[in-house]
Amino acid sequence: QVQLVESGGGSVQAGGSLTLSCVASGYIDKRNCMGWVRQIAGEGREGIATVGAYLGNTYYADSVKGRFTISRDNAKNTLYLQMNSLKPEDTAMYYCAASPRTGYSGSQCASLPRGSYNRWGQGTQVTVS
Repeated sequence: QVQLVESGGGSVQAGGSLTLSCVASGYIDKRNCMGWVRQIAGEGREGIATVGAYLGNTYYADSVKGRFTISRDNAKNTLYLQMNSLKPEDTAMYYCAASPRTGYSGSQCASLPRGSYNRWGQGTQVTVS
């Protein structure tokens, strides 16, 4: 079974940058939908970025658009989230997730039902102060 493990979280000053990684220990189809979701303590999860099957097919929530960049390295089975201009409100647990659905654009991946993302990592904490 596919296992996803996030890393790269930590504490950073407001305005700083951080890069998160999500490594899949099993095979991930390079055309699968993959994304990043965050959860602020005591609140629901917010989908913030997705990447689809093709180059340039990415989607970003308005809250992170222009500051965060999602990318994937299929040879390394790794998903990345580059976070710039971090704000205190970005403080959250960040999770990566994968869907078995293939051939979708980033926007289509973002519109899939939550249950479509059936593989999740354990999360990595990001704290911005």
